[in-house]
Amino acid sequence: MVLTVNSPLDLSTFTGVTLLRMVATALVDLSRHDRAPDPIYSDKVQKAYNHLVLQCLLREMEPPASVADMAQWAATRPIGQWPFDLPAEAENLDEFLVDAQTGVPTQRCYEWEVSAPDAAAELFENEIIRTVFAQCEAARSPQSYTAFRYLLVDKPVLTGIDKATLIGEHPELGTVLETVNRCYEPAPAAYRGTDGRFATCARCHCLLKPDGRSWRCELDRCRREAHATPKEFIDDRSTGGLYLLRAPLRMFITGPGLAEVELEQKLIGKGLVPEMWPGCDAYDLRITLPNRQVWAVDVKDRANPALLGHSTTRFRPEPPYNRAFLVVPQYRFDDREDYKIVFEHFCPPEVKEQVTLLSDKAFLRMLTTTLTRLRKNGTAGGDDA
Repeated sequence: MVLTVNSPLDLSTFTGVTLLRMVATALVDLSRHDRAPDPIYSDKVQKAYNHLVLQCLLREMEPPASVADMAQWAATRPIGQWPFDLPAEAENLDEFLVDAQTGVPTQRCYEWEVSAPDAAAELFENEIIRTVFAQCEAARSPQSYTAFRYLLVDKPVLTGIDKATLIGEHPELGTVLETVNRCYEPAPAAYRGTDGRFATCARCHCLLKPDGRSWRCELDRCRREAHATPKEFIDDRSTGGLYLLRAPLRMFITGPGLAEVELEQKLIGKGLVPEMWPGCDAYDLRITLPNRQVWAVDVKDRANPALLGHSTTRFRPEPPYNRAFLVVPQYRFDDREDYKIVFEHFCPPEVKEQVTLLSDKAFLRMLTTTLTRLRKNGTAGGDDA
């Protein structure tokens, strides 16, 4: 079905969306803390539960009996069965906020939490990026920023030995070492297998969570493409401990970063030399074509096109470029054929004038066609890209 959107959705004031944000934020908060048998919940958790109960009673629905019951709802009831009153374009109503098999929040849950005003995940991620940017700018070391981003993509898991030898192997990280340490936390016991070891994902290298006799990855793409297979097993007792990149960074740096690096390799295969995260992450890739035209690319791996459109801003003007593209992995378009329609509906007009949304496959097709034309014509200059 192709969606036709008739009226805009105010993502900042719509009551159903506000409640969804509150619940998502509460669920992420619950996932970060071990609770005693008689817990005292944070204000954000209690407030979300109270409002959820109220909305259930107003609709003559049986409310969750407790905060724990609300968390159980998140794993067993799709979003469409909650009293959110969401328009269809706001979310895939068949999705869940918690993965039933691992008990951890889904990426959709994190996206709604990140979009919430003052959400801890967004504040933490933004603070980390701003801090690293400032440190690298003060040191006049853009290579340190690039090394930092590669680290978060390539190494979402570090052993104690890895941490101790990090600077020796990557001296450019010395500028941001203190911030790097803040990005990682001791690996939670919930990721430990029955034999006492941890397992890393063969695709994303994050820790897998035990699921009975098998393993499950928390990143959407790994689960969808059945890549939740162990790459290696780690006994943290013999490695000086084990550290995992914090959840907001795994979801919104490592996840999209994998797509960024995959795109980088494909561009290199086409004879191009892409710049990664130029200008300390003004955008993700900078591509110079044979006619000296420059394309700027930002890669996002977001489940919700409405939230992506709502949060997308114009690209920074430096380093300069001729065209700007927002590239999303093809599987997101496969999951929602209305992805582009919904994105453009919620995207600010001034952004739509500048930025073109494409799947990674469509972007590579366009690039291939452009390169073929330029090389056939022997183009060395001009502005026909």
